Amino acid sequence: MKFFIDTANLDQIKEAHELGVLDGVTTNPSLMAKEGITGEQNIIDHYVKICEMVDGPVSAEVISTDFDGIVKEGERLAELHDNIVVKVPMIKEGIKAIKYFSEKGIKTNCTLVFSPGQALLAAKAGATFVSPFIGRIDDISSDGIDLIHKIRLIYDNYMFDTEILAASVRHTMHVIECAEAGADIMTGPLSSITGLLKHPLTDIGLEKFLADYRKGNS
Repeated sequence: MKFFIDTANLDQIKEAHELGVLDGVTTNPSLMAKEGITGEQNIIDHYVKICEMVDGPVSAEVISTDFDGIVKEGERLAELHDNIVVKVPMIKEGIKAIKYFSEKGIKTNCTLVFSPGQALLAAKAGATFVSPFIGRIDDISSDGIDLIHKIRLIYDNYMFDTEILAASVRHTMHVIECAEAGADIMTGPLSSITGLLKHPLTDIGLEKFLADYRKGNS
């Protein structure tokens, strides 16, 4: 499973990259605003900075909701860097735009997916990635991981090339459950990745090894 980090914070991207397991980045206008990145040109420049840090896909989100606007924005974003993936919302005009981008060879990430039917439409339109938001589904007392299972079954049934990018990952157990469910990619905060390092028995075992070493060399 590939690991993407969901942030616009350059320090966190750098830390994940230095860990050696980072495959890509996803971000959105909310995450940009959280880092104080506002204004069209500043956002564009920030996307380029991220692309220069990561050797992998970087999802850059459009804000238009009409076909012409999505296409115009998406084509501009795609020209910024080879790593850019145009992030398009799961709406009627978005599906039309994904089909257009697919025919033009522009990579896309269909975002805000909450049902198997939406994921099926995205794959039919030729989306490179589909992003089911598992954490937000959990928030309304439904099962986000079950959605990953259903999408995996549909995609395997029909040999779709679209990759399942599990989004809105909140914590380390989400990462494990997504891996078990067959998600191709997870995207979440840095803590969801570094949390995989932690286990109390590892800490206890390492401390014992070091203590024994110190005894033998004192």
